[in-house]
Amino acid sequence: MKLLFKKTLYLLFLFPILLFGQINESDSLKIKANLSLTGFWQAGNVETLIFRAKSGITYKPLKKWVVKTQNSYVYQEFGKEKADADFLSLNFLYFNPEKKIYPQLLGFLSTNYRREISSRSLLGGGVTFQVFKKDKNWLKFSVTSEYEQTNFNNTNFNLNAYDGNNEIDTWRGTIWVNGKYYLFKDKVILSHESYVQPSLEESDNYRWQVDFGLEFPIWKFLNFKINYLRTFESIVIEGQKREDQFLTFGFTLKSY
Repeated sequence: MKLLFKKTLYLLFLFPILLFGQINESDSLKIKANLSLTGFWQAGNVETLIFRAKSGITYKPLKKWVVKTQNSYVYQEFGKEKADADFLSLNFLYFNPEKKIYPQLLGFLSTNYRREISSRSLLGGGVTFQVFKKDKNWLKFSVTSEYEQTNFNNTNFNLNAYDGNNEIDTWRGTIWVNGKYYLFKDKVILSHESYVQPSLEESDNYRWQVDFGLEFPIWKFLNFKINYLRTFESIVIEGQKREDQFLTFGFTLKSY
């Protein structure tokens, strides 16, 4: 538990202004921020700890420009042995997001303890299509392309063609689907973020992720949240499973 608190404090102090859930970059407010904390803890004959923090902010420095950053941290331990300690930072720059179709630039940075990824960075751009927007409900699709550099702490992979390389670089294409919906007179909020990200150079190098959130408002600035995250990587260290799933419960704090 002490280690969890240290990690949490590190996250919150490192990003003091990042109080993420689904934030629509086309909203009229100049700045919006929120923070979700979810997890699970069990003690006794079986000791299990799962913790997830997810934060984000959108900011309009100019009338037609929007900066959006989303950061998440996942920590797990079983029997006091660390199983996950993963960080992901997604950063976007949008131009004219009030339009139906608008361009974007992006830069990502991540680590993954279980998959022995010491660092992963992506840099690229693309276009977003606003498919549906009514009141607070919205649905968007994006198509982007990125150059990725991934550094591993191990060189023995499940796919033998990559053995001996501690760095795997590739161009990727990504299809994103994001949305948020207020249901039953705003008593239930459903949000989702998902992507498919194949390599444009190697057909056996691909990944996908789905992230669903279900929130129940308690107060104007506080929601109870259930979160489900599922991830898949085609290239992993030998002996590891390609797929991971997380189901967590907690709260979302927001500034609006």
